[in-house]
Amino acid sequence: MSASSSSGRAVAEALLALGGNVGDSRVLLDRAVAMLCDGNDIVLRARSSDYRTPPWGDENQPPFINLAIAVETALTPHALLERAQAVERAFGRDRAHERRWGPRTVDVDIIAYDDVTLALPDLKLPHPLLFERAFVLLPLAEIVPDRMISGRRIRDAVAQVDAAGIQRLPHRQGSQIAS
Repeated sequence: MSASSSSGRAVAEALLALGGNVGDSRVLLDRAVAMLCDGNDIVLRARSSDYRTPPWGDENQPPFINLAIAVETALTPHALLERAQAVERAFGRDRAHERRWGPRTVDVDIIAYDDVTLALPDLKLPHPLLFERAFVLLPLAEIVPDRMISGRRIRDAVAQVDAAGIQRLPHRQGSQIAS
């Protein structure tokens, strides 16, 4: 872990991607960020703009709203995953009964956790599809352009993906942006 908090607990920097395309996604994602980042176990350090993005994988559905956040956390990678999935469930997500890459209210993915590499059945870090997904890389490049993941700088990785159809949305009054 990279540093210590004022309480003496070790903290890590984690990068997360959030998205959704069911309901008022911008409002739901704002609420999901607030629920996830409680200021104790998870502290929000930066939040990207919202991006309207074409669906990926399963293209027969409405566009998504995507964003990225950088947080500091004292949680382990697995505890952070449990927290992210609890937030998803709070917004009605049921991973066991959904269509792969299909519509969802809120999706929360851990993209990177410090420089940790994991290859477990339930958690792979860094996220294995990161460098294929413009809808993740563009928001990340807005908040951590020089961050290195798996030997690649985020800003350089953006240049290698097709960003066609991705639109950065204007800031909304009352949304939570920290950068």
